This record gives sequence, C-alpha cells and structure tokens, in this order.
Amino acid sequence: MEINLKLSSKQKEAFNLLRDKKTTELFYGGGAGGGKSYLGCIWLVFSCLAYPGTRWLMGRARLKSLKESTFLSFLEVLKDWGLKKDTDWKYNAMEGSVHFTNGSSVYLKDLFLYPTDPEFDSLGSTEYTGAFMDEVSEITEKAKMIVMSRLRFKLDEYDLVPKLLMASNPAKNWAYKSFWRPWTEGKLESYREFIPALVGDNPFMSKYYVENLNKLDKNSKERLLFGNWNYDDDPSKIFNYDKILDLFTNNITIPTRSQNYISCDVARYGADLTVAIVWREWNIQKIVTMKKSSVPEVVELLNSLAKTHSVPHSNIVIDEDGVGGGVVDFMDNCKGFVNNSSPKETEFSKKIHNYRNLKSQCYFKLAELVNGGHIACCDVSIDVKKLIIEDLEQIAQKNIDKDGKIEILGKDEMKLKLGRSTDFSDAMMMRCYFELQGFYEPHIA
Repeated sequence: MEINLKLSSKQKEAFNLLRDKKTTELFYGGGAGGGKSYLGCIWLVFSCLAYPGTRWLMGRARLKSLKESTFLSFLEVLKDWGLKKDTDWKYNAMEGSVHFTNGSSVYLKDLFLYPTDPEFDSLGSTEYTGAFMDEVSEITEKAKMIVMSRLRFKLDEYDLVPKLLMASNPAKNWAYKSFWRPWTEGKLESYREFIPALVGDNPFMSKYYVENLNKLDKNSKERLLFGNWNYDDDPSKIFNYDKILDLFTNNITIPTRSQNYISCDVARYGADLTVAIVWREWNIQKIVTMKKSSVPEVVELLNSLAKTHSVPHSNIVIDEDGVGGGVVDFMDNCKGFVNNSSPKETEFSKKIHNYRNLKSQCYFKLAELVNGGHIACCDVSIDVKKLIIEDLEQIAQKNIDKDGKIEILGKDEMKLKLGRSTDFSDAMMMRCYFELQGFYEPHIA
C-alpha cells in the first residue's frame, strides 16, 4: 500500500523525532491550526501498520470530546490512506478501540482526573507501545506520568523506545513549566523535545481559519494565533498578566509613618516550601524560603525577621492550618490565618457574605491591589520571580458560571494544575488580612 504523508515542515520534524531512539516525550503545538491532532493521528496509524501486534493509546481529558474531535481526524487519516472499515480495520464502539487486521490496535481513553479514581485505575493494567495525548492543557501531570509508565508493550521486539506525543495550545500548567519555559531557556532535558507550531506553519490550513483567528480578542489572539504562552484567556483568572509583571518594576511611595508586616505560609507537606515575606506597607522588602522546616525552625526564622525589620508580633500573620498551628502557638500576639474561616467583617465592607471563606476574600483583595499597581516586589531573584508569576497566574475563581458564594479554586486543585503548591502567592495573600476594604469585584456571569 502506498502512503502519502501530507505533512508540513514542522510536522515532518516532529514525525522524525517520533521515530528516533532518543526522544521519549515530544510536545507539539503552541497555537491553533498547527496540525496537532492530524500529526498525532498520522503517527498512530503509521505505527499500527509498521509494527504488527502493537497497542497504542489515544487520550484526552474527556472521552466525549476525544470522540467528537481527535477521533474524527483519525478516521479521516484512515480514509485518506485507503484503509477500508471492516476490511482493514474494525471499530469496537463499546470498548472504544480500533483493531487492524495485522493485530495492532488503538484504544481511546478518558484521562480526566476524577476524584473517585485518583490513581487512574480505570486504565487498568494494560500496557501500550506508545501514546498520543491531545489537548494536554486539560490533562493533569499525574495522568501524563501514569500513561508514560504504561509504555512498554513490545518495545524490545521492535527495538523501539517509549514514545509519548503531547499536543496543546498554550496553557499555564505543568506543560508550561516542563516544556515551554525550559525550551526557551535552552534547558530542556535530553529525552524531551518541543516543537512550536502555528497556523502559519501549516500550508494546508484554510485562509478563512486564519481570518477568524485574527478576529479574536487580544488574549485569545496572543495564545491561539501567535502561540504566546504568557497570555491566558481564561475569564476565571483574577490576576492580569501584565500587572503581575509590573510587580517587579513598580515604584511605590512608602508613607513616612509606615508599618512593617510579615506574612508566612508554613509548609504542610514535605515538597512544599515555607515562605516568609517581609513587607513595608505594600512593598515587599524580603522573601525567605525554607524546605522541610520544623516548627522551632520556622519560629526562629520569624523571630529573627521580626527583630531585624522591626515588625511587632501583632503585624505578623501565619497560616494556622496544619503545621502552621504549632508555629502560631509559639508566636505570642501574632495573627493566625485559617483559610476556610469566615470572611473578615470591616466597617468598609458590605459584601463579605458573598465570599466563601477568608482565603477567597483575601485573594480578591490581593488581585485588586496587584491589578491596580499598588504592590511592589523589586528585589527578588530570577527564580523567585518566576515562581511568583506562576503562582498568581493559577489563581482562579471557582464555578465562575454559577450563582452562590464567591471562592477561588482550592489548594489541591491548583496544585494539580501547577504541579506544586502556590506557596508564594499564598504568603502574599495573607498580607491582606490586615486591610480588607474596597474589594475587587470578581466576574459573575
């Protein structure tokens, strides 16, 4: 059978990497119209035909979306290559799989992280030869890691290496941290590759598709047309990206009669950081981090910072949940911050009952101050700057399209998206405990 691989130059580059002996994780995309799904489907069909008896996975966050989008492209590839249904291949709708006459198969999988199946037991114990995950902006890093662990079926028989192809438009999740940013810095691991592909790289795309992309709003155009990973069109996000960047260049006048504060997020788990921030009014003077710190160590740190920067204990706020409760016990007259406690009532606020909890209330206050250019953080390392930006970009309003109490996504939900806890933004948020007035208005549909 003669096969015509109708590929763009970027797709050819990716296709070659999918057949080498070095690359095990390939991320392709970064814009709409770059031919992401088509590349994945061509690779799966080609691999099934080239390696009889092999088993491949095609996944997306929701099986329904997979069948209504990526799988349709897969069927188009079969048709273009002259492969006949029920002759060259068969589709098992109940099982969600395609079986070729040479014994190879492709399984369609739902990769959403359901609370009832945190370990993805629904995937069973099946081993695969390779996998294509489409729209990974909707998929957690844990799902990706579990899929990768299953790639070992008949690899030795055909002298292959595990191959995971991922495709997506720009998103501020684990893919940003693991692929895009290391690629821009020239620090991508040797077993990983990133190929940016935009609509302009796809000579087969209709001109009308490009015209429609040009009509999008600014954020959407930056992401989908220009492949800008630093823009996000998610309306639930409460921090403006440009204003987050302004944090590190803002020049905020400090009043003559100003006060110093310390806000501290104490690590709950071994991988989390304890983050202590020293403030002079709304200017961040110093940020100190500690790994796997004990209660006495955190107490010693806070007492030292308080003495050095003349911060009274009544101007210190500490996360009281978990380990932080022990720290609060040893810091006389400090403020304990309980995330899920009731919103703080002040004489200036008439809307506190709209908020689910104190943490949500403080985050919206922080968003008001950041978006208004009222906070400065000008003396931090490049690494800390990156972490602050990542943290603030993940903060989003939960159930934005529903009525009810206003709240942000929970810590665990944001950790799944980011791959770590939002320790820095949580420490910044707690500073707002001392000043809750003139609330930022969240978007309510």
